[in-house]
This record gives sequence, C-alpha cells and structure tokens, in this order.
Amino acid sequence: MSGRGAFPLSPLTPAPGAAPPPSAPGPGLMRGASPAAAGAAGYRPMGPAVVQYQRPGMPPGSRMPMTGLQVGSPSGPPYGAASPMRPGMPQSIMDPFRKRLLAPQAQPPLASQRRGLKRRKMADKVLPQRIRELVPESQAYMDLLAFERKLDQTIARKRMEIQEAIKKPLTQKRKLRIYISNTFTPGKEEGDGSERVASWELRVEGKLLEDPSKQKRKFSSFFKSLVIELDKELYGPDNHLVEWHRMPTTQETDGFQVKRPGDVNVKCTLLLMLDHQPPQYKLDPRLARLLGVHTQTRASIMQALWLYIKHNKLQDSHEKEYINCNRYFRQIFSCIRMRFSEIPMKLAGLLQHPDPIIINHMISVDPNDQKKTACYDIDVEVDDPLKAQMSNFLASTTNQQEIASLDTKIHETIESINQLKTQRDFMLSFSSNPQDFIQEWIKSQRRDLKIITDVIGNPEEERRADFYHQPWAQEAAGRHIFAKVQQRRQELEQVLGIRLT
Repeated sequence: MSGRGAFPLSPLTPAPGAAPPPSAPGPGLMRGASPAAAGAAGYRPMGPAVVQYQRPGMPPGSRMPMTGLQVGSPSGPPYGAASPMRPGMPQSIMDPFRKRLLAPQAQPPLASQRRGLKRRKMADKVLPQRIRELVPESQAYMDLLAFERKLDQTIARKRMEIQEAIKKPLTQKRKLRIYISNTFTPGKEEGDGSERVASWELRVEGKLLEDPSKQKRKFSSFFKSLVIELDKELYGPDNHLVEWHRMPTTQETDGFQVKRPGDVNVKCTLLLMLDHQPPQYKLDPRLARLLGVHTQTRASIMQALWLYIKHNKLQDSHEKEYINCNRYFRQIFSCIRMRFSEIPMKLAGLLQHPDPIIINHMISVDPNDQKKTACYDIDVEVDDPLKAQMSNFLASTTNQQEIASLDTKIHETIESINQLKTQRDFMLSFSSNPQDFIQEWIKSQRRDLKIITDVIGNPEEERRADFYHQPWAQEAAGRHIFAKVQQRRQELEQVLGIRLT
C-alpha cells in the first residue's frame, strides 16, 4: 500500500512495547496538530453550523443591516478563533462520521469482534514482492507456503473421501470357528433311595480366528437366531425344538447350552441365521441367474439390476423414466414396460430371507466320545478396523489446534516483517532527501486532514484576507444573503400560515 505522498508507506500498528515509527499518512489517520490546535491555526470551521462569511471592509462579528428583516446572530465563531473542540462544530451536532471515528477509542471492542480480528487468511502469510527482492533467501519460505497450500488441499480432499467412505459399510470377511461338544451324566441311585436320571448337555461355542481387535466379540453377536432341532421321536412334537432369537434387550453370550434327559445317542440339526449389517436378502432363482447375484444387500441388488439394464440397453431412448422389458424381464416381472420408480415395489416380492447355516450333529452318550469336539468354520463379516481409525482421525482436534497455533505465529512474524519494512522505507526516504520528504509529508497530512474533517476548498488560502478581495467575493456574499433571506421568509410563512409576496 502506498502513502499519499511521493514515498511508499503502509500505516501499520507498531509492535507492543515498541515506539511507533513515523510513517506516511493514510485515510483515516492524521498526525501532527490536534483539532484544537487546528482551530487555533485558523482552519475553516466545518459541520452543520452556519458559516458566516466576512464581507471585506466590515469589522469581525458584524452583519449587514436588512430593512424589515432580522437575519439572526451568527452561530459559529469568527475565523481564527480558538475552540476547545473541532472548529465551528458544537458538541450537540457533532458530525456522525466523526462520532464513529471516536467511538472505538472510548469503547473497547467486544469479544466477538476481537475473535473476528484474529481470523487470518492465506494472503496474510505472503511476503510482499519488495521484501522478496531485498531478501532473496525468502524464496524458500514462499516455496514452503506453496507446498503447504497443496498439502492443505490434499488433506481437505482426503477428509471428504473419508467422510464419504464412512457412510458406506466397511466390512471384512473373517473365519468364525464353531465348537460343538456334549457331556453325558449317567443315571444312578441317590443315597436317600431316589434315582438320578441320565442326561446329556450340548454346548455350542465359537470364536474368530486371528482376531486382531482388542475387544473380543461375543459369540451370539454374530447371529440373529439359533434353532436346535432334536429327534422328534425321542422328545415329542412339543419339546424337540430349542430356539433363540435376538431381541432389542438381548444380552450377548459366549455360547449356548442345552440340557435334556436321555441315555441314547440323539441326532440334532443346528440352524444358524447370521445377523448381516446392513441386512442381506436372497434373490429369486430366476433373477439371481440373470444378474449373477445370489444373496446381497438391497443396494447391491439394485446396482446389479441397473448395470444389467444399462448393458442390455433396456432404458427407453425417448422416455428415460421407462424400461422396456426383454423376454427375461417379462417372465420375472410379468410386464412389458415399467417405470424406474416401480422397480423397488416389484423387487420386494422377489426378495427372501437368506438361507440359514445348517449343521448336522450327533449327540453321543458313549463315554469314549466325551472328549470329542466338532469344529466348523463359517465366513462372517466384521467391521473393518480401518473404519475406527478413520473415525478417530475425523474426530481428532489435536493436530488442528497445533496447526492453528503455528499459523498464528507465522502471521505475527509476517506482520513484524512488514512493520520493519515500513520503518526502513521511511528512514530511506527521509535520508535521501529530507527537505522534499518533509514537504510531501506535510501535503499528505493536509489531504488527510481534509478527508477526516470533510473540508471542501483550501482552508490555508481562505484564511487570508486577499482571498476575499477577488471579483467573485461580492457576488458570493450577495447569493449567500439572498439564500438566508429566502430561508427566513419560508420560516415566517410556516409560522404565520400566509404567503408573503
């Protein structure tokens, strides 16, 4: 930013504890005499107060006599009179613009305003071109700044990709080993004459193979339901089923136990229904052969269906919302043509619950088979450990706080460098030609004073008597008096309610 003089300066706030360097004036900043001293020096009073022009040859403070009309006393001090405040402006009618300039000095900024001032931009960290020319080594800093900008863009893009990835189910296929064993307790007579009935106990347990997670999942958490079907001929039609179904209040367990009386081998069938998240469905055999999908989630089935429609060009070329069914679709959906919006409804009738896992087991009561355990491996889907790491990365604020602290230090350093550059330019300009520098500085201060006080004209010339002996002065005085007469006439007409002619 260049100053108003012939030398480039930037009005900056000096660092705390340092003496403010002399700098070039800028808009809204005035150095030199105070407003009171300016009034004493003879600047023209400004503001809404009426300015009284001094007619040549008349004593100060006098007014031209008007026949039949009282113009009124002058409301401002004569030229050259000292005033404790801005010349010609009473306290009651102080310029609102000046009030706005003075308000921040009397009232400290609010906390929200201070927070707003601390917000920085990337442009605030860029070194000015002239500083880079003076210090060639600063190019390394600019290279780091460009690299930081690219790195921030990459991190922001990756965060968005992670947020999108977390919305989708991230799962891995793992092996769940199921252990099925049983124990047998033979019957015998008790000491009091009663007889203990022979019984067996079936245990169903399991665990994940090569589970790297620290928190082990309960065995029951992998299933939605478990049904053990015993021999109906031995236990009857009402007592041959043992069922477990997941409920909202279900407590997870590490296994299941079933105890029944008996002293003979029992055939049993275990039906395990996996708890898929999100839910999976089994497709109609005809549609499954057509799409190559047997059991999948609803979203995957819809995607496979759309790929088939797109590959076989079944979408109507004119009416894009319609699908022209081929001979396979006609057999499956029983229609020649259908809308895209009808697909979910028609597909719902073709979805079934997935098939359960069926395990046939023999419960042995032979003492020699008591230590034998049957093992079965099934594929299950578990949450990807990377999902937890991604969630922790998004929720972490430690790195962001550290980066913000470093950014604040960088901004403060750049501000300090700019202040030093301003001081250097000021001193160089002053040392090269002190006389011209002071003159340009005074001119710039005068322009700033005119902007601050809304001065129109040239107060320095107007305060001299020769200025009012020019040819236009008589006409200007007559016009001013005529304007005041018209103003007073309008006031009288409003008060008397008549029109003066």
